[in-house]
Amino acid sequence: MIVLDAVTKKFGSLKAVDEVSYQIEKGEFFALLGPNGAGKTTIIKMLLGFIQPTSGRISIKGVPTSETRARKNIGYIAEHHMIPPYLSGFEYLLRHASLIGLSGKKARIEVERVVEVVSMSGKENKKSSGYSKGMNQRIGVAGALLGTPELLILDEPVSGLDPMGIRDIRNIIETLRSQEITIVLNSHLLSEVEKTCDTAAIIHKGKIVAKDSIDSIVSHGETLEDVFIKHVTKN
Repeated sequence: MIVLDAVTKKFGSLKAVDEVSYQIEKGEFFALLGPNGAGKTTIIKMLLGFIQPTSGRISIKGVPTSETRARKNIGYIAEHHMIPPYLSGFEYLLRHASLIGLSGKKARIEVERVVEVVSMSGKENKKSSGYSKGMNQRIGVAGALLGTPELLILDEPVSGLDPMGIRDIRNIIETLRSQEITIVLNSHLLSEVEKTCDTAAIIHKGKIVAKDSIDSIVSHGETLEDVFIKHVTKN
């Protein structure tokens, strides 16, 4: 699904991403881990085509991310996702549906579908100014699911949520396993990554310092947090 081949990204003299190579398979639930400033967000921006690598190559289903068509079947929720307070969740989702070419009855049917997936039925017509953080995130995930994307990129989807909100988002992600959606998850909450994802890569100072299945990474009785701290502190 995704190939990063010797990808480097520089911002002036700063090398934010340094010769990163990795492959993510179709249907894989993958976590990108690292401390602040490690290069995670830069990689996500390159995957989405917001910025281009200084050198190396990134492709999605064989299409370079420099081409618009590479983003055709991607759903995305940003870390600081917000809904305009004057819109209801339903109105917000209808606007997003229009961006993927849906209108009229087809748009409403698709919005109703994703609202049900994220368990917001009955609340979607309330103004978002009255939403909790968890409800706001659910609508954000619903927006990312419009049109049934093949690739879902989630940037800190449980940031700021209470334990119940975290559980709810995790359960929504788990329901996607049967749909063969590929997920790239950027999260600081390592305990949730351990419960949700199949594979992970730890990036530090722009370089991947560990990558494997979650089971292999924690196979010696360590938690994912233990492994993360060990790799980050020794580099």
